[in-house]
Amino acid sequence: MPTYWNTPFSKICLGMKIGHQIKFIVISKHANSLYSLIADGVYRVTSLGRNTRKGLIGSKASLQLYCNKEGFNAVGSSAINSKARIGILGNQQNECASCNSRIGFGTGGHPDDPNTCGNEASDKSDNGDKKILVQ
Repeated sequence: MPTYWNTPFSKICLGMKIGHQIKFIVISKHANSLYSLIADGVYRVTSLGRNTRKGLIGSKASLQLYCNKEGFNAVGSSAINSKARIGILGNQQNECASCNSRIGFGTGGHPDDPNTCGNEASDKSDNGDKKILVQ
């Protein structure tokens, strides 16, 4: 789509629909396009915080307590673990190498690689193990 390739922005509004409820967040970030922000795979930090990210899902959201790496192209040092094009990662250990939880868009990795949008959480997450798929 031309809007992905060619639309500059200073804020991006993202929403998730869980059941019949849609929740939104706004990320302030200047970019020439969404493509220019994520296609190169470079990590770009955001600072919304875990509670704001969990708010996209609602009261059932769950993340491990540590790591909290958030932004565009959030990936730990292990390619098999959780990752997100736009989102946040969590880990049960105080490091980001082996994350087992995530909330975001364009997600993948352990514990459930095919869930590409929503919330995946396991291994001592703050609200239990979760598999929440976004419509």
